[in-house]
Amino acid sequence: MAEPDDRLQPIPETVAETSGYELESVEHEVMEALAAGDLPRARALIEPLHYADLADLLQHLPADDRRVLVQLLGDDLDPDMLSELDESIRDDIIEQLGLAQVAAAVAELDTDDAVDFIEELDEEEQRQLLEAMPESDRALIEQALAFPEDSAGRLMQREVVRIPAFWDVGQTVDYLRQNADREEEVLPEIFYVIFVVDPHHRPVGQVSLSRLLRTRRTVKIADIMETDMKVIAAATDQEEVAFLFRQRDLVSAPVVDEAGRLVGAITIDDVVDVIHEENEEDLMRMGGVSEDDLYSAAVDTAKSRFTWLFVNLCTAIIASLVIGLFESTIEQVVALAVLMPIVASMGGNAGTQTLTVAVRALATRELSSTNALRVIGKEVLVGSFNGVIFAVITALVAWLWFGNTEIALIIGAAMVANLVIAAFAGSTIPILLERLGVDPAIASTVFLTTVTDVVGFLAFLGLAAWFLL
Repeated sequence: MAEPDDRLQPIPETVAETSGYELESVEHEVMEALAAGDLPRARALIEPLHYADLADLLQHLPADDRRVLVQLLGDDLDPDMLSELDESIRDDIIEQLGLAQVAAAVAELDTDDAVDFIEELDEEEQRQLLEAMPESDRALIEQALAFPEDSAGRLMQREVVRIPAFWDVGQTVDYLRQNADREEEVLPEIFYVIFVVDPHHRPVGQVSLSRLLRTRRTVKIADIMETDMKVIAAATDQEEVAFLFRQRDLVSAPVVDEAGRLVGAITIDDVVDVIHEENEEDLMRMGGVSEDDLYSAAVDTAKSRFTWLFVNLCTAIIASLVIGLFESTIEQVVALAVLMPIVASMGGNAGTQTLTVAVRALATRELSSTNALRVIGKEVLVGSFNGVIFAVITALVAWLWFGNTEIALIIGAAMVANLVIAAFAGSTIPILLERLGVDPAIASTVFLTTVTDVVGFLAFLGLAAWFLL
């Protein structure tokens, strides 16, 4: 048996070598090099980084250090890195580089990435950047920007491989090889599927690269193409696109215009970005913040959060008005003032649990009109179970604390009522808002908080006024 050869090729870069821990270590080294004025070392540290890691590094650094690194990179700046940057950081880098260099970098991107970059700019910056780009690239991007925002037309890659059905495998392979290095023929840099079109450029089938490469040259494309494919209209919302990819396990899908002509393709890497973007957006909206709050100026962040805080102030005032109705009751039984926040707090938390489940289910199409009543019924039943359990626990605490059986029974009854109402409101409010055309992720929490606070205080103080006084 032969001895193993120690002279092997170096092991490729592994995931562990580019982990968050390693990147954080590189960030510290870069900051130390910049602080010491050792610019060659700083450049040597950032040159091996993947463009996404470099974007993270630039976002983590102070503005002055970031500008130094961008200047160090110069013309070697990876265009793909620009599309990974947060909007506020991106604007700063654009201003530093100048429109000419940015335009040259954007022209090297795939059209979907270029559109994603340009659509975040204001109209004047878009106009200036497009004017600085080569005419052929500008035309493709302007066509994509003509589609509605957050639509498949904006998301798609316009460079696709399209062939007629009467070709055979050999002709197709020769076509790909002959056009790979020709500047006048635009082919995508990376693709998974070849689309088959009719004389009117309408997609009639598709052939995966794996199927193409495993088939003899003489076989007709029409004999191996898949005709059962999902065609996406260019005006389709990107959330619907993401749902289709998840539901059908798609890797790539053709996009057509109003006439049914093939105008582009959407690939799974773009859909992953959409899923992340939509989930992040919903999460941020539920908290009343925006995704760029981390990098925005303090004044801008304060302005963006003002509306949410003002709405919460209004709901708090409504809850306080309810408490004010029972002012005389609270004055006579001080224990009520001590115990009443417990009921409202428990209702708010229970309602938020239900609300989170409902909003996610609506986003993933798992909650619809066909199963809405069943879901609401289940959540109310869960609220009832938890209401009874926590009613017993809270009543026991109140009795041990104040030695008053009536107060213990009252807070127990209020706990059951509020947790049941919280479950009902948490499941129905998102459904009603969606029916009204309002994003449930934005407004649900405001209404739920109002309901649980008002019902909690009203149930507890109302029962106390009724039975104690």
